[in-house]
Amino acid sequence: MENKQTKIFGLRTVIEAIRSGKTIRKVYLQKNLGGPLFGELSGLLKELVISKSFVPIEKLNRLSKNQNHQGVVAEISPIDFADLDQLISTCLDQEDKPLFLVLDAITDVRNFGAIIRTAESTGVKGIVIQNQGNAPVNAETIKTSAGAAFNIPICKVSHIKDALFQFQAAEIQLVAATEKATDRLYDIDLKGPTAIIIGSEDRGINPSVLKMVDHKACLPMQGSIGSLNVSVACGAFLYEAIRQRLGA
Repeated sequence: MENKQTKIFGLRTVIEAIRSGKTIRKVYLQKNLGGPLFGELSGLLKELVISKSFVPIEKLNRLSKNQNHQGVVAEISPIDFADLDQLISTCLDQEDKPLFLVLDAITDVRNFGAIIRTAESTGVKGIVIQNQGNAPVNAETIKTSAGAAFNIPICKVSHIKDALFQFQAAEIQLVAATEKATDRLYDIDLKGPTAIIIGSEDRGINPSVLKMVDHKACLPMQGSIGSLNVSVACGAFLYEAIRQRLGA
């Protein structure tokens, strides 16, 4: 069964939801749970890299409103995630210079929602996030995005590098937003098919991801503070891409 908070519960119910392709945001499991069905569920969570957390039974009782949860409660995402391969193929068939956005572990839901809103406003064709380590697509994210989360495809991948390999195979250039860059954003040609990569609030872009990109770009900073809020920096990058494309 499913309640108003898009939560489902029960071992078999959660297993069947996963097998049917439902987008599961997170699974809460009772500590010390065992048995064949639990083993089957654990295998699915590991295989599909679905986020999970072991919690006391009291939390499961609250999440399920004291229903017979059998030691497991799952949160279903309010949106359906897109397939990245299919999205890239469709976008390249429709236009010659699509713009994509890759988020490497944005953790704050308000930043995430603001980025989604700006991305939708600037014509970004799709946003890529990782299965784990990224802020969830939940009610607060959707509210902060002003509903834009319903209008732009969001793709989940096991690892950010998987997405970068797919972009490279499609000859889409990779541009990383990083303070460590020597080139300024305005020196990079963003008029062709491009995926802009934005890093997390605290650590920026993973070094292994930075090794794969075509260009690293920074924003010129004139004040004493050395960095911008991640959603503001993302907006600056996306609107520079729009400026170049309109000029072209």
